[in-house]
Amino acid sequence: CAQVSMDESRTRFADVKEEEEPESWEGAARIYEYGSAANPELPKVPVVVHPASLHESGATRVIPFDLSELLGGQGPCTSPNLMASYVRIIIGESITTQAKATSQAYYVIRGSGSTTSEHGVVKWATGDLFVVPKTDGQLHHTCSAAEAHNGAALYWIHDQPLLDYLGVRPDEVKFPPALFTRSKLLETVEEIRHGPGMEHANRLGVLLGNASTEKTTKTLTHVMWSLLNSIGPHTVQKPHRHNSVALDMAVAAPWPHGKVYTLMGRELDAQGNVVDPIRVDWADGSV
Repeated sequence: CAQVSMDESRTRFADVKEEEEPESWEGAARIYEYGSAANPELPKVPVVVHPASLHESGATRVIPFDLSELLGGQGPCTSPNLMASYVRIIIGESITTQAKATSQAYYVIRGSGSTTSEHGVVKWATGDLFVVPKTDGQLHHTCSAAEAHNGAALYWIHDQPLLDYLGVRPDEVKFPPALFTRSKLLETVEEIRHGPGMEHANRLGVLLGNASTEKTTKTLTHVMWSLLNSIGPHTVQKPHRHNSVALDMAVAAPWPHGKVYTLMGRELDAQGNVVDPIRVDWADGSV
């Protein structure tokens, strides 16, 4: 059964003149057999590690994770919908960032300072995360101190690749800016850790939300989802499925290198283990 409603379109284009040559539109038309086109072959999103060494030395700068050549994006992108970067800021210096995006998120890997924009001023420190909505101008970031590497490091993610694909630009603020402090995040995780039944939980995590999404998606912004996940010593988190690309940062992996890792693959065996897994070892401050 199929139905195409043409009444509105027939009225709208009733006055189109023949000299506009509607037959020229046929050159762009394509028709596919359903079975061969319902699940088109798209570029594979690769597993890529962006080590902490990228933001631990060098000048104040943005360090983009641009995979657009592999993914075929309309512009710089790390995944089809998101762009991720490190931002390094030497102590006493500043840098500006700008994105034509509906949502921007900044996680503070290291250091303390402030960010100024049309939305106001936010002060940040290691372990904090802040988000800003549509911003017409630039965000001005300044580092006042850092516990190591002579500078602060931010993990910056925004959704301009999604808008580039759609061919649109944001014209409305969809959520208020928000700050999640390290102390509040860790306090909440500890509360959950000691809750009833959590000793048998597969994961210990908190989802970050916004007042604007409280009654709907309960997500970081209307288009971004963010989870702070904690895995205890000698713990194995059972495999789970992602229906979208994950841009994961290892905030802290205090054990010797190689003792904390993630296994990824497309299939599970009868025992629920990943078949032919790709292994990625965690390292502090790496994506």
